[in-house]
Amino acid sequence: MAVQADIVLRNGPIWCGREEGVVAALAIFRDKVLAAGSEAEIAPLIGPRTRVIDLKGRLATPGLNDSHLHLVSLGMTMGWVDSKPEAAPTLEALLDAIAARAAQSKPGEWILSRGYDQTKLDVGRHPRREELDRAAPDNPVMLVRTCGHIAICNSQALRLGGIDESSPTPQGGLIEQENGRLTGLLAENARAPVQAAIPPATEEDIIAGIERGGRYLLSLGITSCMDAAVGQKGGFGEIAAYARAKRDGRLPVRTWLTLLGDDGRSIVPQCHEAGLISGTGDDMLMIGAVKLFLDGSAGGRTAWMSEPYLGEDKTKGVWMWEDAELERMVMDAHVKGYQLACHAIGDAAIEQLITAYEKALAAHPDPDRRHRIEHCGFSTPAQHARMVKAGIYPCPQQVFIHDFGDAYVEVLGPERALPSYPFRTWFDLGLKPATGSDAPVCDPNPFPNFHTMLTRKTWKGTVMDAAQRVSIEEALQAYTEYGAFSQKREHVKGRLAPGFLADVAVFSRDLLTADPADILNDTRCDLTILGGEVVYERAP
Repeated sequence: MAVQADIVLRNGPIWCGREEGVVAALAIFRDKVLAAGSEAEIAPLIGPRTRVIDLKGRLATPGLNDSHLHLVSLGMTMGWVDSKPEAAPTLEALLDAIAARAAQSKPGEWILSRGYDQTKLDVGRHPRREELDRAAPDNPVMLVRTCGHIAICNSQALRLGGIDESSPTPQGGLIEQENGRLTGLLAENARAPVQAAIPPATEEDIIAGIERGGRYLLSLGITSCMDAAVGQKGGFGEIAAYARAKRDGRLPVRTWLTLLGDDGRSIVPQCHEAGLISGTGDDMLMIGAVKLFLDGSAGGRTAWMSEPYLGEDKTKGVWMWEDAELERMVMDAHVKGYQLACHAIGDAAIEQLITAYEKALAAHPDPDRRHRIEHCGFSTPAQHARMVKAGIYPCPQQVFIHDFGDAYVEVLGPERALPSYPFRTWFDLGLKPATGSDAPVCDPNPFPNFHTMLTRKTWKGTVMDAAQRVSIEEALQAYTEYGAFSQKREHVKGRLAPGFLADVAVFSRDLLTADPADILNDTRCDLTILGGEVVYERAP
């Protein structure tokens, strides 16, 4: 008796991959794709128990892979005060939201908020310590900028962190003062004392965050993700939390874990001791790469540039490590068998990272290690040539152009800002760029990301170098096959071919023919299949 499919999708289009193209029907058996083809070819696989899903002209694609986000942070910050521009477009609205949370909180309870962008606030500047003091006089407050690299703290939070006007600035950090007084702004490593004063997340908090964030991803058609700095919230205990979440059926999405590797907070020694190196695990939960932070964010003026930002201070951003320190950490992880996926946005940080990767690969060759440059925002043609030669891959988030492009123009000027995140260039060089959201930096909603890849437009409508646009098929390839490639799983997922994992997203319209504005403003995920099971259906 012939195998009968568990699920058949029909009346497509079904986009199976760049090579495979579009078919009209798809058959799934257990957790794999059984066959793809015409309705006539798939019809014999339909049996009495087969669930037949009529697409009614909607587009099905491989499940999306957000190849750089922070799943634990995404889930946990969903309970914080929302200070994103959509929720708090003005400083007054932001302070009102914090005051409202303070009114519901006990004195001394921490109030945490994330999402503001000073370039989008009506006042055009960061909130100030005194303003947060007035909004929440009896509570410590930490307000995190959208990029996650800058925090504004009120007086109580600074006091609990032991930070005052005499505190020394740590390497790779900034404690801002004006006229000899703290403004409340802490950048990069300077935030650590305040973060240490916040009650630590319990294992249950972390698992709840994984579950909440993962369910949200499924509702967007995202079936795979990379958690970009495991260990930031709970140290090595986050590994246990992930393992328990998987065991207890509370891990909704396939997750590729990137281990925090920075000196002083690295979980790599414990992971290596436990035998947890790149590739350990299975397709639901796998140890991925090691993450080091080399700089900050461009919009926050902390990405490390070779030329100064605009403004009087002549800052070139924040750099984290001396060359020798970085090269030692990269070499150590490389020798231990890890892929590396390090944060570098500014051209100076990218230069430092490529050099460290080249030295590790020269000393211990591995032609397919696939070390990654996370974000890689302001890379240069000379750096691209070295990346191609060494097999180093960019892992950008094109939605940054949508959300932050205008801020880049403001802090760097158009000549340097417009060609940032050069997606078309990377495609043409064969560097197989993936894409993602860096959530909770940006919302993981894929439609602004698609819109930017197609148009290079910011939320304001500024076109950031039209020559870097890609086609919808290329955008889908970045979100699926290249996401899988970035995790060395391109033979397992990212395409709808026989034997591949049956991860499928169904969208409310045909993205292949849709106007980019409609993709941005009026498209939803209707259905998500993970491993052959329907895990999300949008309510009609």
